[in-house]
Amino acid sequence: MRDPRVENLARILVEHSTQVREGDVCTIEGGSAAEPLLQAVYEQVLEAGGNPIVQMAMEEQAPAFLQRASDEQLEWVSPTSEWIVENADVRIAVMASQNTRALSQIEPQRQTRMQAARQHLMSRMMERSAAGEYRWALTLFPTHAYAAEARMSLSHYEDFYFGACLATEHDPVAAWKRQSEETERLAEWIEGRSEVHVTGEGTDLKLGIEGRTFIPAGGRHNMPDGEFFTGPVEDSAEGEVKFHLPATYGGREVAGVRFRFREGEVVDATAEKGEEFLTQMLDTDDGARRLGELGIGTNYGITEGTGEILLDEKIGGTVHLAVGRSYPETGGANESAIHWDMICDLRRGGQIKVDGKTLQNDGRFVV
Repeated sequence: MRDPRVENLARILVEHSTQVREGDVCTIEGGSAAEPLLQAVYEQVLEAGGNPIVQMAMEEQAPAFLQRASDEQLEWVSPTSEWIVENADVRIAVMASQNTRALSQIEPQRQTRMQAARQHLMSRMMERSAAGEYRWALTLFPTHAYAAEARMSLSHYEDFYFGACLATEHDPVAAWKRQSEETERLAEWIEGRSEVHVTGEGTDLKLGIEGRTFIPAGGRHNMPDGEFFTGPVEDSAEGEVKFHLPATYGGREVAGVRFRFREGEVVDATAEKGEEFLTQMLDTDDGARRLGELGIGTNYGITEGTGEILLDEKIGGTVHLAVGRSYPETGGANESAIHWDMICDLRRGGQIKVDGKTLQNDGRFVV
């Protein structure tokens, strides 16, 4: 018998996140370990009248490709991927890693070479998403690897994860509609203002937001969700920020990261762990040293770092900043092959002010 929480998560993804309709072409992507959830999503898409296309990846597929592919193969783009990005209506993707460090021995240059060759796919997906032509959602399926990263047993992690997704609710779709209301209220409050000032341990950073749109994230693209975000004005970041949680990109972890910004650009970057890799990523292209996103977490059901950005960036009482590509629907114009989120925890003495008005103290909203 399938776990009812898996059934509920599939319902959330199909009914709430992507709102699959009759005739929609829907790609369902994920690792083989996620088969129970992929099967449940497949059935829900069929029930909604959609046309599912399943793309299941082998566990060792990504490291094998990056280790063995020639430069020409790294830069080759599948015509299937080209077709999907232009023709699919919906994408539901499920992460299900059984080894979160599988790419840690891959040379960063090989990963960036592959990403650069596929940058146009990401750009096109974001364009279609911003235009309302393409609906997508990303989640994960609990595995021993994710549980180990979060320092939990698998059963504890499952309880924690499905709870954060509201998949334990009697009517999870209705629960997400209610959860969205608070995030929308906060996004409406900050909309139309000019400057965000974030202070905290090791952090004193000002960001321009004039003319930018804040997107309330209430479960449409990520699950679990809970944030509101924008693309800061590209040359506006001034000051310094300390990121309190480790950040992973391409299977490699950095920790104790500090950035100093001048006129929107990272002019100094240090890390207690992984500094060389951090510098390599920041040197990917011209846009990699500028911010593509400012996000403010609102999910207080996620209380601690798990080592997985999908959850950690939603922690209520934190902000996250992403170097690299902006989401065009925010008005952000930064271009890059990367988009790397990092978390700043404000729950111990931090503060967010917007045009001089306090939005948050010690991780709690006061407006």
